[in-house]
Amino acid sequence: MKIARLTLSDRASAGIYKDLSGPEIERIILEADFCVSEWVRLIMPDNRSDIEDLLCKLCDEDACDLILTTGGTGPSRRDNTPEATRTVLERELPGFGEIMRVKTFDKVPTAILSRSTAGTRGKSLIINLPGNPKAIGECLPMLLPAVREAIKHLRE
Repeated sequence: MKIARLTLSDRASAGIYKDLSGPEIERIILEADFCVSEWVRLIMPDNRSDIEDLLCKLCDEDACDLILTTGGTGPSRRDNTPEATRTVLERELPGFGEIMRVKTFDKVPTAILSRSTAGTRGKSLIINLPGNPKAIGECLPMLLPAVREAIKHLRE
């Protein structure tokens, strides 16, 4: 399986702070025994048109099975990830974002501010994850059974 992890952060891409979210995604995927043949590791600013272009490339040209974004899902003006993602999706799978918000709300009431979504483009599954490594650790593991099932269907 070819997996892209895309960190969307103005500050991490500028080197102001170290990206901890991308490595956390990778740790969780590997601990869950996903058969990863290749990782695509990217960090970029939260610029909507650039995100759209990159997501299209990762799906259409690079044939990534799974693309996990981190960051850019909050309510600030610079948070553009869900809009960019929805633009490139062929089919939205809103349940991914819904379950992350519901399951983390009791621990973090501000989880409802997340606008994470997911969906498919061609044979690729794209999921927006939170930007906080701790939140990724709480959210990503619960999504993995559905991720496996979705990828299985996309390969048919």
